[in-house]
Amino acid sequence: MLQLTINKKYPELEKTRFVQHLKYWFPVLLWMSFIFWMSTGTFSAQNTSLIIEPLLRFLMPSISAEKADMIHGVIRKLAHVTEYFILGILLFRAFRGGSRELGILRWAVSSFLVVVLYAVSDELHQSFLSTRTASLFDIGIDTLGGILAQSLSALWSHHHLK
Repeated sequence: MLQLTINKKYPELEKTRFVQHLKYWFPVLLWMSFIFWMSTGTFSAQNTSLIIEPLLRFLMPSISAEKADMIHGVIRKLAHVTEYFILGILLFRAFRGGSRELGILRWAVSSFLVVVLYAVSDELHQSFLSTRTASLFDIGIDTLGGILAQSLSALWSHHHLK
């Protein structure tokens, strides 16, 4: 009831809150869209190999096909960690929402849970694509990116919000 009274008296306050939420949550939604796009057939192993393997052969002309394939796989897995690390950082920032209070554990746990749920949904999405495969291993790698992000975010916040 009080909330409605404040909003009717001060509509600019409501706009300010919306802009604040947008400031923190729009980058999260944008990054989630990017991850979704990366999960399409466009970025299947067959397609990324058309770019990565010739680049490897250019940089290391004597590389064997097996080594090139292995490095290609490592690059793809590092991309998973990186994607979800960035998502984790953005989520922590959004849950924090500019607050100066110390809610580090709440922000980190909330962010971690969203990262894991999004990783699961990402793999579920890939299970419906003929050029992609769903993998529990990839969920684990994505989760690792989220754990690293929450660890770094918590350390940074603990140091800077004292």
